[in-house]
Amino acid sequence: MTSSDDSGYVHDPADFDDESAHEGEEPTDDEWLEDPAHPAATDREFGTRGWILVGVIVFAFVVSPLTIAFWPIELGYWFALLILPLFPAVLLATTAIWATTRA
Repeated sequence: MTSSDDSGYVHDPADFDDESAHEGEEPTDDEWLEDPAHPAATDREFGTRGWILVGVIVFAFVVSPLTIAFWPIELGYWFALLILPLFPAVLLATTAIWATTRA
């Protein structure tokens, strides 16, 4: 079933090539492709934030499990199995977000 009525949307590529329609707008993808930002030009140092994140990873994956494994029986497993894993998980999550965001 075909219709001869063109009252709906009809894509016209010429409408998108009109330079006057793009004045004052953000750069288009074509402009970015012609002059892309080189990855070496950005600040991607490992730095202090990276080393702090490595320290928290070591704490979360080495120190915390060892603490849980050697937790004295007299002090209760509820704390060792629920609370001790929670602290490194929250610390790791917040540190990872802090270390990877640049202001």
